[in-house]
Formats: sequence, structure tokens, C-alpha cells
Amino acid sequence: MLSGKTIRWSDGVLGAAVWAVAIGTFGIFAWVVGDVALRGMSELSLGFLYESPSNAGRAGGIAPILVSTGLILAVCLGVSVPIGVGAAALLAEFTRSDGALGRFVRVSLDVLSGVPSIVFGLFGNAFFCVALGLGFSIVSGGLTLACMVLPLVIRATEEGFRAVPDDIRQGAAALGLSRASTFLKLLLPAALPGLGVGLALGIGRALAETAALLFTSGYVDRMPTSVFDSGRALSIHVYDLAMNVTGGEPRACATALVLVAILVAANSAAARLTTRGSGQSGNQ
Repeated sequence: MLSGKTIRWSDGVLGAAVWAVAIGTFGIFAWVVGDVALRGMSELSLGFLYESPSNAGRAGGIAPILVSTGLILAVCLGVSVPIGVGAAALLAEFTRSDGALGRFVRVSLDVLSGVPSIVFGLFGNAFFCVALGLGFSIVSGGLTLACMVLPLVIRATEEGFRAVPDDIRQGAAALGLSRASTFLKLLLPAALPGLGVGLALGIGRALAETAALLFTSGYVDRMPTSVFDSGRALSIHVYDLAMNVTGGEPRACATALVLVAILVAANSAAARLTTRGSGQSGNQ
């Protein structure tokens, strides 16, 4: 039997290891962001956010890039979230966990999660751009990204549903609530933490994606007038400035800073949604 001194020593070692990992992770993040900030902060200004790029991106701003990125993300989430929540509910609430259908769908989702983004890009180009006749457009890019983030949204939301205690389901059944009412009023709010995780992961992958969008949303940096226009995303703009434009690295770093800021804001919004949803379900 372990003595109290040994237990305290092992707890101290474990606590120190956890803190070391946390500090190391934050240090890497701060190092990357700090390096980009040092090289791109001088390019940031209000005009950088609302002006159009000029001179191949060496001058002007990123206003059309921001609009295109927002539209691509809106199409992606508008398609992936309803389908993802529905599929997660089907897997968690309406199929057996050990059933053949559930196993097949989960294996398919796991395989899709590991498919390289360039493969999604080729699929999106062949199906959305050519077969459906959408061409290089924001909607093609958004639909391709939706296919990419669906596995993340479905698996995270499914785990959120499975984390809901069975007492809630049994209590709802005892009160005579229909399965639809139970799902909408009790299970869905309680599963919001899982949905928030899926949204954070999906938004992160969507905003950082480059290869798939090169084949679907296009490369032009003009202001889009609709989702059927071609549009350049922030990640593609960073790549183009860093790799193809001489002297474009400072602007690439400034654009990368904006991209990181959007990612932080999106993750914070997902976390706030999760917290609010958990509070509401707890009050119920």
C-alpha cells in the first residue's frame, strides 16, 4: 500500500508534467504567432482590411479575400452542420451502436477523415465544378469543404449525444414526450458541447484549407458578387504571396495574422455557444 508521502510525490510529478505540456503547447503557439507577427505587423492597417489588393497583392488590402472566405465558410457550415447533426442523431439515437449500419458509417467517416485534401479537391472539381456545372465558384469550394468537415462534425456531435445520461431519455419517455420533442428540447441542447467541438475543428480545417480550394473556388482576387463567382480564400492568398509573388512575404504574414485572429474568434464563439447550451440544458 502506498504511503501518503509517495502519493503526494507522484501527484506532484503528474501535476508538473501536465503543466509542462500545457506551457510547451502554448509556447509553440506563441512562437509561431510571434514570428508571423514580427514580419507582418507593420503591414496591418485599417486600409489593409477594406481595400482591394493591387500589384499582385504587394499593395492594397484583402477585402475581397475576406468576403470570399466568409462566403465559402458560410456555404460549408450551412451544408455540413444540418447534415452532420442529423447523421449524428441517427447514429447515436436511432441505430444500435453494434449494428452493421452504424459500424459501416463510422468506418466510412474515419476513412474520410484521413483522406488527403488534394483528393477532396479533385473530387470537388470533377463533381461540383464539372458534373454539376458550377464551375470554379465559391459554392463549389464551400460544398467541397463541407464534404471534408462532415466527418469531424458528425463524430464529435455523436459523442456529444452519447454523453447525455440515459436518465434524461427515460424521464422524457416516462412523461410521455415524443422522440422528436425529446431530441429537440433535451438531447440537442445537452449535446451542444460535442457540436461545439465539431464546429471548432471543422472551421479550423475549412479556414486553413488550400489544396482543395485551388481546384474548386478558384484563384481570382476580385470582389465576388454572388456565391457562383470565383473567389480566393485567405489561405490561398497567403500561399500565393509567399510562394509566387516576389516581395510578398510581409503581406503574406499580415494575411496569416488576420487568418489566425479569425480562427481564435471562431473557436471562442463555438466555446461560448457550447457553454450557453450546457447552461440552458442544465437549467432544464
